[in-house]
Amino acid sequence: MLDADERHRRRVMLTGERGVQFLLDLPHAAALHDGDGLVLEDGALVRVAGKPEPLIEISAASARELARLAWHIGNRHTDVVVGDRLRIRQDYVLEDMLRGLGAQLSTIEAPFDPEPGAYGQEHPHGHHHVDKG
Repeated sequence: MLDADERHRRRVMLTGERGVQFLLDLPHAAALHDGDGLVLEDGALVRVAGKPEPLIEISAASARELARLAWHIGNRHTDVVVGDRLRIRQDYVLEDMLRGLGAQLSTIEAPFDPEPGAYGQEHPHGHHHVDKG
């Protein structure tokens, strides 16, 4: 299990939960997402598991209000998960700001897969081939 920062890699030795060691060696750094698959050179499949992290889940009274909250979060260049609710890493300064803007906040633990930046070169979800070490 890897947190969001640990899942943004290009080249690193990893060990699976069952002790299988392998070298992740991608052509460029990529964010691996919870549920992605890595195909080892022997054909074995390793599922990427996101480590649960302490997050804040943000909801609002309407879709318009949620969009306004998302704008304020984005204006602070904060990583965010976008969906019916927003999710950010715990940050008491942002939490105070969001409460002041009328957001409803809940503390949760879940894998964090933030939205890629507008200029990021993220891979499409799927499988990556890696060498078994």
